[in-house]
Amino acid sequence: MEELSPQEIAELSKLLKALESDLAQVLEATIENDQPVDLDQPIGRLSRMDAMQQQKMQSASRAAQKIQLAQVRNAQEAIAADEYGFCRRCEEPIGLRRLRIQPEAPFCVRCQGAREQRR
Repeated sequence: MEELSPQEIAELSKLLKALESDLAQVLEATIENDQPVDLDQPIGRLSRMDAMQQQKMQSASRAAQKIQLAQVRNAQEAIAADEYGFCRRCEEPIGLRRLRIQPEAPFCVRCQGAREQRR
């Protein structure tokens, strides 16, 4: 794979900035959803269980969004350090197609696949 051109890096930098803004807005808008369910709230047992399950799902979603936001910011730092677009494991170019889909990707497809197989 080839290294990214300055134009491609500029394109991906714009994608990262937009993604950072979107994630920050979602996290800000959903901050109240991350609060524990009030067990003293006068609702039925099943409704309370549903509320607790919904809260856990929202909490997990927010956690994933926080991780993605950190990856976006790491990618932006890598652009500033002229290290963007290289796999953090094998140091080979990640590839433009992958970065257009997931501009915050820290690993190439091969290394990401190996990481997922170990889980």
